Amino acid sequence: MSETSIIGWDIGGAHLKAVLLNADGSLIQALQVPCALWRGLNELENATESILKKLSIQAAKHAITMTGELVDLFANRQVGVNEISRVMNATLTGTKLFYTGASGSNYSGFVTIDRVENYWQHIASANWLASATLVAKHVEHVLLIDIGSTTSDFVLIEHHQPVCLGLTDAARLQTEELVYTGVIRTPLMAVTQKIQFENTVTSLAAEYFATAADVYRLTGDLTAEDDMADTADGKDKSAHATAQRIARMIGHDADDRSLAAWHALALEFKMKQVARLQEVAMKHIARIGKNQNIKIIGVGAGRFLARQIAENMNMQYVELADIIQNSPQFKENDLQHWASVCFPAYAVANLALHKH
Repeated sequence: MSETSIIGWDIGGAHLKAVLLNADGSLIQALQVPCALWRGLNELENATESILKKLSIQAAKHAITMTGELVDLFANRQVGVNEISRVMNATLTGTKLFYTGASGSNYSGFVTIDRVENYWQHIASANWLASATLVAKHVEHVLLIDIGSTTSDFVLIEHHQPVCLGLTDAARLQTEELVYTGVIRTPLMAVTQKIQFENTVTSLAAEYFATAADVYRLTGDLTAEDDMADTADGKDKSAHATAQRIARMIGHDADDRSLAAWHALALEFKMKQVARLQEVAMKHIARIGKNQNIKIIGVGAGRFLARQIAENMNMQYVELADIIQNSPQFKENDLQHWASVCFPAYAVANLALHKH
């Protein structure tokens, strides 16, 4: 069978994302499934097979990027890149290209499986660069903010080029282009140490009692489809169970107050996380000339926070659908949502499709 379509894969430590494009780059499908990679490579094999069964395609080329090499299943990142690549090479049929980020001209490099070992440092955690490279083709000056389940990426784009201070996770943590806070898996004890509850500021328990998903479940910002991770206590995601987890963070039980009180506490946590992310956004925006008309684009499950940041800073917020014009299906709300959540997979597929 001929490879008339391309599937972009983004392999994380907690989720596997895939996007299907046809030969002219039009968006056909975008999918995400849970993939607890730290439990074993069989999780990746099963997740990949699950997605392949859902995709409406028989033969395709594959473009692959990853961050999953960081999980503690692997002795180090090099082993992680090699093992993940080996599994994907064995599981997928057809041409397989692994994204090498900064190794290629215009950040659009790819290698085949036989060269992964030589390029593992460029393959490791390069998915953000694929996203930024694609956005840069469409917008001259922009701050791309990708807020996912666990981390947030900030990439400044100036004159249609990503302007990166760091390229590795270690360097990007130092420059705050990578911030370990997200809208689903982040423990609330990592969001802040103190929080206002009713009229009193209280310290938080340094315990894994609740996560950001509990906050955004109560505020109504998080869709059920994005809410894939297990809860901190392994219990259900009802409003009462969610409130109970948040209440524990400040030494309470859910029944001590009304649900409205826990909703108000969730909003306080949201304000703390927005403030942290907005501080980082301001830092990066300050790097660009004041005369440039810079915008903010948000992607990922937590892009609602990027929109909030733009509103707080009186900056123009651009929807992804406004810059991705080549696919009429992108305007469909459900497909648009998943393409944004899975944007690195969309980007890597697009870059591979148009590589020379």
